[in-house]
Amino acid sequence: MEKQIEAEKALILLRSRLCDPNFIFKPLSHSPDSNYSKLKYIISSSVTEACNNSVLLLGPRGSGKIAVLDLVIEDLLREFPDQTSVIKLNGLLHSDDNCAFKEISRQICLEHQLLFSKRASFDDNSQFMIAMLQECGLAHKTIIFVLDEFHLFAQGKQRLLYSLLDAMQSVTSQAVVIGVSCQLDADQLLEKRVRSRFSHRKLLFLPPSQEDLQRLLEHVLSLPNDSTFSLDYAVEFNEKIKNILSDKKFKDIIDTYLNSNSTVSNLLRFLFHAVSYMNMESGFLSLENFKTALSNWMRQPKLDSIKEYKDVHDSFQTSDYYSRNVCLRAFEHLLQRELVSFVDNKGQGQSIEFRPVKLLISPAELHHGLKSYRSCPVLLQKLFDR
Repeated sequence: MEKQIEAEKALILLRSRLCDPNFIFKPLSHSPDSNYSKLKYIISSSVTEACNNSVLLLGPRGSGKIAVLDLVIEDLLREFPDQTSVIKLNGLLHSDDNCAFKEISRQICLEHQLLFSKRASFDDNSQFMIAMLQECGLAHKTIIFVLDEFHLFAQGKQRLLYSLLDAMQSVTSQAVVIGVSCQLDADQLLEKRVRSRFSHRKLLFLPPSQEDLQRLLEHVLSLPNDSTFSLDYAVEFNEKIKNILSDKKFKDIIDTYLNSNSTVSNLLRFLFHAVSYMNMESGFLSLENFKTALSNWMRQPKLDSIKEYKDVHDSFQTSDYYSRNVCLRAFEHLLQRELVSFVDNKGQGQSIEFRPVKLLISPAELHHGLKSYRSCPVLLQKLFDR
């Protein structure tokens, strides 16, 4: 009974950790080469040296851009509480220039306890922002502008971006513009007048290395050796976790899962499912928990590719010639066996070779199936491996 109580506490702790970005990304921030250290240096130098900066955080969704940014801002607000102010915009909500300037004015008024006018015009809000930038600069206070979904602000006339970056050319202003985008070429969307005022600093958020991944797994799954748990239980739990992490089968499970999406958030989602399968009677995690989580994930439909048959046929030309009718008949067999399916019901009267289809299994499942099929042609194996 006592072990079951400890197991319930451990399960609650692990789940809460997996839902806490601050806990997840903190250990990855200690290295001087980490994006956390680089971003903190850029912003803190603007605060301490009274200079202007702009930077883009680029990477796929779920790679930790916002989580790391929030960590940096939290630390800076703790270090320089009277010298920093944060304005946050999102391209999904504020890509319209008029709406963006109004939201900036609202947040500035809220920060400095000023009266905000909803009826203020576009020019009024624009001039107010520039005036406040100058006032904050004279008071040695840095305004940090966070533009999430940055690529959406780069659409249209880009008046917001131009006004912000142009105001930062002034000696009296003191600001940092941080763009966050999943579009790696977001800076190429900028107009010439905007690009010339941008500092062209970019931080790329890549999938974690093997060392970072191992450190992250140990950090998340190990229990603390304090009064939270009995010492014997914590030691035994952590010992079992070390054995799991060092097991080659576990590494294969993680590699298989991350094959489709190697972002940190995707890994955390998998770990949350695996932890939820923990046996409460034994009170410990086992390799079977991770196997069960993987098998359940692999049974879910995958939308790995959306292509037309004609595009696939034309892109895979081999030395062996198969007539178009033979290939099309093989494609129809894939549809019948529900390995692929049409994206929607539109174009039912259209030829199937021009209708977009989606893959319903993962690449790992496909590879495993081909290896298990003894009569699989060697050519097909080579096509998949390339």
